[in-house]
Amino acid sequence: MKTRFILIQTSHAGNVGAAARAMKTMGFGDLVLVAPRWANVLRREETIQRASGALDVLENARIVDTLDEALDGISHLCATAMTPRDFGPPTRTPREHFELLLKREHKSECSRRHLADLALEGGLPVVPGPADEAPAPETGVAFLFGSERFGMANDDVYRCHVALSIPTNPGFGSLNLGAAIQVIAYEWRLALGGFPVRDAAPAADRADAAQVAGMLAHWERALVDIGFLDPAAPKKLMPRLNQLFNRAQPSPEEIHILRGVAKAMTEAARAKR
Repeated sequence: MKTRFILIQTSHAGNVGAAARAMKTMGFGDLVLVAPRWANVLRREETIQRASGALDVLENARIVDTLDEALDGISHLCATAMTPRDFGPPTRTPREHFELLLKREHKSECSRRHLADLALEGGLPVVPGPADEAPAPETGVAFLFGSERFGMANDDVYRCHVALSIPTNPGFGSLNLGAAIQVIAYEWRLALGGFPVRDAAPAADRADAAQVAGMLAHWERALVDIGFLDPAAPKKLMPRLNQLFNRAQPSPEEIHILRGVAKAMTEAARAKR
């Protein structure tokens, strides 16, 4: 499903830039502005500054006069309205609704595959019965955000399939437009599978068994040299150290460091003699 963020009658240029940044961080790039206050909002300095590098989103964004133009190719509309409307769509949290939406899409896809398999097996078109029926697939999802000053108009909310309500502090639920877009974009990306979390550094290679054994033999000699290990009564010191380093899974570089420590212990012990 394509994903589109639609900002209706945006009044602050900086929020357009913040929207672009929030979208790009979550991997989305389809932004449409409906009748914004500034005709040149995509090129204003404040917009560019708040985008913080998401200039490609601004460059690909479109400005249209009406909501109908913004909805081209979109079949599922999500309003973002904190206040439920009489006669409006159901109000759900983003996470709850996205789970329902994707389950519906999965059911639709499974049904289409089932019908295709039956048609291939029988060689004839298959007329689906009640057990085979599934909701029509969505062609695209749009998230609608109203003006910072007035929120979403009732008529726009009524057109939507759901009103998404971010579960905020009941005593203070006011969210900046850019922050609201970031939350919705994050929740939708999470529902779609998210992005993998990258480690600060790539995982190091593990030292092999021979390297660990050589390091332990070096340590055993060094521990004898400094008087920590009695070779006549070693007890279980070395097996325990072996288990310790096996759990630690040291890298070859770490093995090199540990052997350097053992060498320093031996040299220090010999210097005192």
